[in-house]
Amino acid sequence: MAALEEEQVMVVGIDDSQHSTYALEWTFDHFFTPPRGSNSPFKVVVVHAKPSATSVVSLAGPGIAEVLPIVESDLKKSAARVIGKAKEICISKSVSGVIFEVVEGDPRNVLCEAVEKHHASVLVVGSHGYGAIKRAVLGSVSDYCAHQAHCTVMIVKRPKMP
Repeated sequence: MAALEEEQVMVVGIDDSQHSTYALEWTFDHFFTPPRGSNSPFKVVVVHAKPSATSVVSLAGPGIAEVLPIVESDLKKSAARVIGKAKEICISKSVSGVIFEVVEGDPRNVLCEAVEKHHASVLVVGSHGYGAIKRAVLGSVSDYCAHQAHCTVMIVKRPKMP
């Protein structure tokens, strides 16, 4: 019975898309707004998967040594912007105590590993709304997580704007 009284963990995956921003806002609106507010049963861990510089740069040769540090710097700045936006959302929704993590790697693996690391009971991801062909070519983070994560996966789909 004591396990039920423990705070459950909700991992929310974010990237630089409007879809993940919407998913984070939707989650806070539905799980953390008054009357729940700070009485929500969840501890939130916001996770951003930062690609490695070598995965972004497909060059090889003598110039690669000069390019990689620049790319890495840009990736770190991008990750800081993503986390900064998530922190702004937390403040605007009056949600405190959120843990923020930036982890290098493929988002599919990073999110599933975060679920394991934090013993999460829920993983929240946004849906980019790709069609079947784009999903097959690009891969779907939400689809992968729905099948591989060892917890409930909530896929938040952003409504189409007219």
